[in-house]
Amino acid sequence: MATVTQQRIRGRPAHPSGPTFLTYTPNGKQLVTAGSNNVVRVYETGSDGEPTNLDDCQENNTAIAATNDFFLTGSEDGTVCMYSLHTFTYEKMLTRCTLPIRDIALSPDGQWAAVASDELEVKIVNITDTYRVLYLRDLPKPVKHLSYDPSGTYIAASCTDGIIYIYSLSTEEPDLIRKVDGLIRSLETESVSSSRAAWHPDGRAFAAPTATRDIQVLSSGDGERQRAFSGGHIGDITALAWSPNGAMLLTASSDRNIVLWDTKTQKILARYEYPNVINIAWHPYENIVSLVTSDGELFIYTKFLQPEVVPLLEKTLQPAPFIRDPLAETSGNARKPLTNGVKDNADPRGRRRGTPDSLDEILGPALCDEGDDFVSDDDGAGYLDEVNGHGKRGNAHLDAIDIFDGKRRATYQAFQPTIHHSFQPGSTPWRGNRKYLCLNLTGFVWTVDQDTHHTVTVEFYDREFHRDFHFTDPYLYDKACLNENGTLFSCSPANGNPAMVFYRPHETWTTRADWRTQLPAGEDVTSISLSDSYVVVTTSADYVRVFTLYGTPFRVYRQKSSPTVTCASWRDYVLTMGNGPVGGDGSTKLLYTIENIKRDEICQSEDIVALTEGAKVKSVFFSDDGDPCIYDSTGVLLILQHWRSPGQARWVPVLDTKQLDRLASGKKEESYWPVAVAHEKFHCIILKGGDQYPYFPKPLLSEFDFKIPCQTFTPPEDAENPTALEGPKLEESFVRSSLMLSLLEDLVSSTNATHSQRTELSRREIGVDKALLQLLNVECREGEERGMKALEIVELMRDRSGKMVEAAGKVAGRYGRTVLQEKIAELAEKRLMGIEDEG
Repeated sequence: MATVTQQRIRGRPAHPSGPTFLTYTPNGKQLVTAGSNNVVRVYETGSDGEPTNLDDCQENNTAIAATNDFFLTGSEDGTVCMYSLHTFTYEKMLTRCTLPIRDIALSPDGQWAAVASDELEVKIVNITDTYRVLYLRDLPKPVKHLSYDPSGTYIAASCTDGIIYIYSLSTEEPDLIRKVDGLIRSLETESVSSSRAAWHPDGRAFAAPTATRDIQVLSSGDGERQRAFSGGHIGDITALAWSPNGAMLLTASSDRNIVLWDTKTQKILARYEYPNVINIAWHPYENIVSLVTSDGELFIYTKFLQPEVVPLLEKTLQPAPFIRDPLAETSGNARKPLTNGVKDNADPRGRRRGTPDSLDEILGPALCDEGDDFVSDDDGAGYLDEVNGHGKRGNAHLDAIDIFDGKRRATYQAFQPTIHHSFQPGSTPWRGNRKYLCLNLTGFVWTVDQDTHHTVTVEFYDREFHRDFHFTDPYLYDKACLNENGTLFSCSPANGNPAMVFYRPHETWTTRADWRTQLPAGEDVTSISLSDSYVVVTTSADYVRVFTLYGTPFRVYRQKSSPTVTCASWRDYVLTMGNGPVGGDGSTKLLYTIENIKRDEICQSEDIVALTEGAKVKSVFFSDDGDPCIYDSTGVLLILQHWRSPGQARWVPVLDTKQLDRLASGKKEESYWPVAVAHEKFHCIILKGGDQYPYFPKPLLSEFDFKIPCQTFTPPEDAENPTALEGPKLEESFVRSSLMLSLLEDLVSSTNATHSQRTELSRREIGVDKALLQLLNVECREGEERGMKALEIVELMRDRSGKMVEAAGKVAGRYGRTVLQEKIAELAEKRLMGIEDEG
């Protein structure tokens, strides 16, 4: 791109030579500048007149920030002062530091000011109550730049040690959540070169100058490097700023050039020759850019963009330049954006300001370009007068239901139920150029996007039994399953090629029999599963396609519940899920079917997946014993009981991760990525902070014992009493052991049970009675008034030989509960005679 040749604008001598700073007010009406003298100038947008001068400010200003009502200046004497933009007078000293101020950042709501100085901590001061101060700690050196993200939830501190520190402000004290090393240079606080982290307006990423004089974009969620703006400068970057809608990036450098970049393509749109530029500011909504130089000159550049580039500025909020944009891949799941009422800092022309959910190119013009006034009040019905605070109209304008007067009615949008979108269990979304295709107890499968192809890696936990392997993937596989026998892959239709399924066995006694099969044109894979016997594929045509392990088509049928959601397999069984009827909350009910493929038998047909309102299934899998399990978005693990008996299945919660003891203090913020259920434990990956998916390097697996959410309330006076807590623990143990016994009984009764399984069944029956015996001991210890419950506990015992009931009588005798002992003896006699009271 050649240098733009147009009439050079005249610089205004705003301040003496030296560091100079500028900022627009959020409403764009005023531009405020400060420099090395004691004068702050306020310029009115659109006016060629002289600025308003405030002559009694501090000297040697080093930072400035503004709202619509006031502005703040920081100076080398360590003070931060506040001035009114209505009266142009000094209001108060916001805070004082012992060393020079280096930067000020105002929160988006204008209620807090973050102040960086040459001290080793950053102050965040409340504007109204200056005694309310938060601190950014854990900083080894002074901070040079501060930047709030658009939501005000995070703040980035560019430190002079060459590291960007990201803090979360969602807790009472700022929490350091990430250190970004190896990106920015180590710069002194007085340097004119920049190391600022500039947040993209959509809030999902920020950009910062690198040591190679490029501008690198990083995703804010995981710190992964995204696209980069390269080759634009040969000198150090001194300033960078996104356009208000994020469609363009403007950078200045010591090479005397300002470069305008296209965010989407990272290509140079224009190059301007301006020397010594050290700060840049875009007007919030007009085609105006202002910049200041180290000579103290101010340039207000109206009609900055060329006519062919102006349409970029007129777009609504544009997405940050991700290598793989997670929103673009899940646009069907995104919520439709709501337009807010116009605020003080909104576009005065009435144009809708974008939000992180209102990305034109992601959601499409049908959702993003309707505008706020797509309903016109052309018939005088008063529609526009009744818009509420959420951008919706009330129902006051509607006529009575039984009246029709021939008037033209407003057009209503058809009801759209919320559906459960398809997903692949164990798979994660793209983060940067990587994603996990499969995570389970056998190993990991992940892929790396190399632009022209992918690179797939399969890694096993047991390397003595299996060898890791990787291969170049020209088909761009996006789903995978892994077990002890082989690895299954699938890819979506692309470049005119149909969807495809690929199976690769690990070891065979002949030449390895890899096989591929293509789906019919127009049919896409929604989920896949792999067992010891079959390959199962659900598709966008609502077909369930079953193959043998060596590629022979075995069965094809259409799923009753649609659209399809996911599937899971274990031996000869396959579980499929799909969308069913719409519930009262406007969401479809999730239905599941379990079938024995080999025997062609339906175990459960179109039964409802038990979810709380608003919850979603995050993963579905079979346990190591072959029982179906789901993990939902509320953090609850459920297992399916009696699933082999048609119409008898029910989902039982075996663990609520939000009630884990490790979270009792309330100080930990973590969630859990489900991996498997094995040996009566929940195997998962712990996700710290706000992470929703595991990432690289390869995460460690953690395991938690089952703990059925029974009674959890403990009276405050008994909270520290171990004896008071013993009863609820034993009750939970009884419920849990009874459930596990029931699952094993179902397995033994429906299969050719082995000797070890029958032995395990007997052991579990004894285990249930032992839990009851321990619970009886607690009840007897509590006193005679608990005798009725104690007798009930004995009646729950399954032992028919009388040994456990006899032991229960001894427990009652030990505590001197003679009446209870007599009742237990009567119960033992009845059982011995085979007499039972019918309930």
